[in-house]
Amino acid sequence: MIIAKPGLDGHDRGAKVIARALRDAGMEVIYTGLRQSPEQIVAAAAQEDADVIGLSILSGAHLPICRRVLELIGERGMEGVELFVGGIIPTQDIPELKALGVADVFLPGASTRDVIAALEGVATRT
Repeated sequence: MIIAKPGLDGHDRGAKVIARALRDAGMEVIYTGLRQSPEQIVAAAAQEDADVIGLSILSGAHLPICRRVLELIGERGMEGVELFVGGIIPTQDIPELKALGVADVFLPGASTRDVIAALEGVATRT
């Protein structure tokens, strides 16, 4: 799975905590680092044959970023790749994100156990 920080947001503590927790739970995790474009994120997922892309977004640009990532996943024919989002996401935007195709949204304070459980569910389907 790929964990990425899209856009100009420079705070990645949460992304690193999640990446470490997933790794400790036995999952293969690649953290792409800060300031990644949707194109870079999807290219990394394609190169690594990832089943999951997890985005950590604090900038407020979650809707256009997720829309673009999902568009690129479709363009590349990467059926089965699921997109998860975590960060500062207004609750009123969650239904729209899910309608776009985001598998799940994790807000500040989400338990790493809940994130692991959600992503283990993806691993068992693939």
